[in-house]
Amino acid sequence: MPLIGELFISEVLKKTVYDHKGEELGRLHDMVVIRGTTLPLLDALIVEGTRDISDKRKKFYRVDFSSLSIFNKRIITSTLNREQLQGYDFAEDDLLAVRDVLDKQVVDINGAKVVRVNDIKIGGYQSHAVLFAIDVGIRGILRRLGLEKKGEELLKFFKASIPYNLIGWNYLQTINPRLKSISLTLTQQMLSKMHPADLAEIISSLSREEGANFFSNLDVESAAETLPELEPETQADIIASMDTKKIAMIIEEMSPDDAVDTLSDLHKSKIGEILDTLQRDDAENIRELLGHAEDTAGGLMTTEFLSYSPDTKVIEVIQSFKVDAKDVETIYYVYVVDDEVEDKLLGVISLKELLLSDPELKLSDCMNTNIKCLKPDDDEDTVAAMISKYNLVAIPVVDDEGIILGIVTADDIIDWILPPSARKKRKKI
Repeated sequence: MPLIGELFISEVLKKTVYDHKGEELGRLHDMVVIRGTTLPLLDALIVEGTRDISDKRKKFYRVDFSSLSIFNKRIITSTLNREQLQGYDFAEDDLLAVRDVLDKQVVDINGAKVVRVNDIKIGGYQSHAVLFAIDVGIRGILRRLGLEKKGEELLKFFKASIPYNLIGWNYLQTINPRLKSISLTLTQQMLSKMHPADLAEIISSLSREEGANFFSNLDVESAAETLPELEPETQADIIASMDTKKIAMIIEEMSPDDAVDTLSDLHKSKIGEILDTLQRDDAENIRELLGHAEDTAGGLMTTEFLSYSPDTKVIEVIQSFKVDAKDVETIYYVYVVDDEVEDKLLGVISLKELLLSDPELKLSDCMNTNIKCLKPDDDEDTVAAMISKYNLVAIPVVDDEGIILGIVTADDIIDWILPPSARKKRKKI
């Protein structure tokens, strides 16, 4: 077991590695990391050997961690001598701390942001050397430039200090495919707990390839919630990079209005390809919604809402609510429709009114018949004005015969109400 203290990689890179007699073996060039462990283990050092003047080629050697006797930022020694060194050829399969981690982008799950690895902290743990954390702050940059102490001294005059900005490995998700092997066991659980808007922000701050790779690691449910949060160009890039079957699974998980928003920015051939993969009912529903202009009530509405016949008792609605509500994204009102004239809207009752009503009353006895409605061709100004004027959280969309086609919720129109700088950018087609 070598003597190891806590250190940063930048403090030992290029340092001379000695044998047990004090003879130079070479200079530390990189470190081989063992894959698949929660805290990545340091397996070996890669040492750049000393060269003769006549030898122009660089030679690298592998020094196993088990052969180290002292490993700290002041001195690095091995029990091996020069004759015992094993040559090292750089391989893509090996995971190297400097080549594959340092200066790379990773996702800080706790902070919901993308950060750059400025340095890596190493320490001893249960007879092993492990990578404890990454340094993503200014201190890491100054340390690599050899200016950390000077920076501290300078800030002392202002009674300030350089903040430490370390992130433990258990709060990280790697982005580059090469680093997948050191992804942590709880990563998927942690990702699924993040807000879709945070996931979208992370994806948007990555390159096209990295963003697509990050998105592909989300489970279907998280992906379905995150995709609508992305800007159209990013959505299109991601969808283009994914298997149609996987995208169809994600689209099926989305609410109809979000699915339509997402698909409407794609090429017609791609839309057809995806719709052909969906279940028939879902595909027909989306095709119908795609027929409406995007900036109209028809283009904004969702076809997911709860409706019952006027003879349904309040208690029956409440009892069946847990089952009926499973596939509906948002529920603010229950709509009452005519049994004989399919889906003709007769009345509406809010959830609060429903819960406070006599359980034995029929919906026809407690519903509101003064219904505020939209037509499918009403523009966004009209939708926003109606929702604002009547303080509604959702408003039904009906055709000329009064048949309910869908509802527009307040969050569907929020982008229109917000000032332009705060709106999501959406391409018009």
